[in-house]
Amino acid sequence: MNPASALATVLVDELVRCGVSDMVVAPGSRSTPLALAAHAESRLRLHVRIDERSASFLALGLARRSERPVALVCTSGTAAANFHPAVVEAHESGVPLLVLTADRPPELRDTGANQTIDQVKLYGTAVRWFAEVGVPENRPGQIAYWRSLAARAYQRALGPGDPGPVHLNLPFREPLIPDGDTSWCEPLEGNPAGPWVRARVAPPAVSLHIPPTRRGVLVVGDGAVNVRRYVAAAGMAGWPVISEPSGGGRYGDHAVSAYHFLLGTPEFAEAHRPDVVVTLGRPGLSRPLMSWLQHAGEHIVVAPDLARWPDPTRSATQVAEAAEITVAAGDDGWLHSWQRAERAARSAIDDVLDGSGLSEPRLARDLVDLLPNGSLLFSGSSMPIRDLDQAMRPRRGLRVLANRGASGIDGVVSTAMGAALAHNGPSYALLGDLTFLHDQNGLILGPREPRPDLCLVVVNNDGGGIFSLLSQASLPEPFERLFGTPHGVDLGYLTAATGTPYTQVTEIEQLAKALRGDGPRVVEVRTDRGPNAALHASMREAAQEAVLKALG
Repeated sequence: MNPASALATVLVDELVRCGVSDMVVAPGSRSTPLALAAHAESRLRLHVRIDERSASFLALGLARRSERPVALVCTSGTAAANFHPAVVEAHESGVPLLVLTADRPPELRDTGANQTIDQVKLYGTAVRWFAEVGVPENRPGQIAYWRSLAARAYQRALGPGDPGPVHLNLPFREPLIPDGDTSWCEPLEGNPAGPWVRARVAPPAVSLHIPPTRRGVLVVGDGAVNVRRYVAAAGMAGWPVISEPSGGGRYGDHAVSAYHFLLGTPEFAEAHRPDVVVTLGRPGLSRPLMSWLQHAGEHIVVAPDLARWPDPTRSATQVAEAAEITVAAGDDGWLHSWQRAERAARSAIDDVLDGSGLSEPRLARDLVDLLPNGSLLFSGSSMPIRDLDQAMRPRRGLRVLANRGASGIDGVVSTAMGAALAHNGPSYALLGDLTFLHDQNGLILGPREPRPDLCLVVVNNDGGGIFSLLSQASLPEPFERLFGTPHGVDLGYLTAATGTPYTQVTEIEQLAKALRGDGPRVVEVRTDRGPNAALHASMREAAQEAVLKALG
């Protein structure tokens, strides 16, 4: 067996032994040994994408939903550079990726050789670990090196506590395809009992015990872990729970879904300064929430990895790997005050939305209400996640995910495809038109590729709707060209190019029927940026007026 084929075969086998079940390949020449080894491995589910960026975000979605490392393969040169945005998102959001970049051997580097760039530490600090594997050679000791390297890469990507991307750069000399010779200087087989190296995880550190208080609040942001445990503890302690849609804690009687409007009302925010706030994950959608956090008597950040804790407001007073919320004696006046304001604000918001026709916030609210239990909803990172945050009512039985690590709009179609492929149940996505156009290649699926059950709901306001809610909108002359960016693309023609089923919704009552189906499909909802900005102002005014009345 030639060295390139031997390394690829052993590496793929060891990654499967460690737990990898999905591998995404972008075609290329130098990565041929890895692609062939993956194709021959019956224990793998193989995914092939012609666009490296789409491939990388597909792997990101698979890994995010499955919470297991997914291997990602490309050839040398700019192919590897196109992985970078997904690697950054995986780094920031703690998603386990195994990035395997094929490379030219050292003697071809810095010589002007075709398709050759500097791939050593290509992703900089955006990976948990990097290794230049070295050109494979037919000599004793290579098998132990390759297998132990694969086991280490898998475990470092998985975490625990600090999952994220790992980059292995693999230089291959020709020949790149099997030569028919199966001999090797030592046995190629792995450990019959499992991985070459077994990693043993130490028990978690002792939890921080929070002194009993009734005036506490649990805040759940994106990427939070052990959410149900903390929501249950907050319920026992009589604390309200503030959860972003992708936090996974917006359910139950203690959920405060209108928190953005409550905390945006100065009188409420001042009267509801907590003794302690416990935050999980990375909250960051609501400016009123971030401002309010700075006034907490105690702000405890729960972070599984103490080397990387989220604290954008610099308001944390303690950081712990785990915390215990204890029950305090006293009445539920604190909780009831939050609940009264929540009911008042929610009723006011719903009244505004019910009269808004086919609006973006109403679409977000009604979409969540329509989805069956066991569904996955993947949200775009611009207006859709904010519309969900402000309009989504508490509910169970729905998993909401979003690329909130770096909060980019790139790769969302492909990430949603990957998440849907890893989800056991129907999947949906809510995204804007620019986000959709940014990753339209995500719709390209070869005839032999696994096809997810995914309905993409695209809000088309012909441009960047979020800017109409920001200060840039006060600059009328350059606004449309620089920020509104109208494109005029007919999404029906675009989806037809890939054979993707397409439906346009013109009335909110049509939404339920439009969502039905199976496989990848697109539902377009056209809106207008100007009225949408006015509607958000109406929601805010109505909610704040209702909150003030509730305060008495």
